[in-house]
Amino acid sequence: MPRYALLVEYDGAGFVGWQRQAEGVSVQGVLEEAGAFLNGGVVPEVGAAGRTDSGVHAEGQVAQIDLSADLPGERVREALNARTRPHRVSVLAVARPGPEWSARFSAVHRSYRYRILNRRARPALEEGRVWHVPAPLDAAAMHEAAQGLLGHHDFSAFRAATCQAKHAMRTLDRLDVSREGKEIVVRVEARSFLHHQVRNLVGTLAKVGWGQRPVSWPRQVLEGRDRRKAGQTAPAEGLCFVGVRYEPGLEWSA
Repeated sequence: MPRYALLVEYDGAGFVGWQRQAEGVSVQGVLEEAGAFLNGGVVPEVGAAGRTDSGVHAEGQVAQIDLSADLPGERVREALNARTRPHRVSVLAVARPGPEWSARFSAVHRSYRYRILNRRARPALEEGRVWHVPAPLDAAAMHEAAQGLLGHHDFSAFRAATCQAKHAMRTLDRLDVSREGKEIVVRVEARSFLHHQVRNLVGTLAKVGWGQRPVSWPRQVLEGRDRRKAGQTAPAEGLCFVGVRYEPGLEWSA
């Protein structure tokens, strides 16, 4: 069966998350139901580069689907998008990787962005897409603290209790914090992440931004490997899965 790679964007607010669950609407479920039209009525399985939680958005998720039909990428994109309505999920482009390619296991790099709206007034236009923090945050202090977390470490202090990864060793390639007007933007890159790792990192850095902890504190938390000593898990709505990189790269038909 031909394998197709899908470049997907979605608004996570309307889903229980990427992964299909017993109850609720998932991104995976919506795409699988749409894919049945191209698969002789049989619901195909759709895998993804990252299993985002409920409320987490994506502008560059990559998924895979095997279909019985051998079709041009444009036809697959249009057919899927016609049948994912009214859900806020869209296939942006399609590629044709080899049969051994995996959206999850072939990925060599993933990137996320976290947005904090740092102003007194609550959001209207951006509600559901940012973490609203009324109290002032020191982005420079947060960025300085973040640099102490880069590299290959045991990130047990920043993983969820429900994380199913075999170990907590990860290599964090980028963790940048910058102020862009009224927003604090956190950009994170690594080959792979633990469950809630990005949101836990953001929640921990926020305590530095508020002046509640010194710049050296997040590194101490990292070395302590105790989740109870870290900051809160930042809300899901501020997080967006930005993109995935593969080697060799995929040839997308937009």
